[in-house]
Amino acid sequence: QVQLVESGGGLVQAGASLSLSCAASGRTFSSNVVGWFRQAPGKEREFVAAINWSGSATIYADSVKGRFTISRDNAKNTAYLQIHSLKAEDTAVYYCARSKWFESSPGNYDYWGQGTQVTVSA
Repeated sequence: QVQLVESGGGLVQAGASLSLSCAASGRTFSSNVVGWFRQAPGKEREFVAAINWSGSATIYADSVKGRFTISRDNAKNTAYLQIHSLKAEDTAVYYCARSKWFESSPGNYDYWGQGTQVTVSA
């Protein structure tokens, strides 16, 4: 069983930066892909970024390229999402998830955290 717990969300002003964490339990964390997704009110959950097992490869949604950075520390069983130059449209619940495949489809991620709220004020 794998458990994922996100943290680091909050209320921030536009233009600020934020760092989200995803702490995982279980021994398989380091051998799996970690992805970040977000869901704004009234919208579908959307892919944000993913990182492969070693951290040597990443993929990003076009909407966040250049402002979001995904990373991981397998020794700490933790993945991170750094967000810079926050915009009002970044307001959403952010989720981390685990997958065996390095790709962006939510359906291929089998374990999910409970989410952390990020609210950006104008």
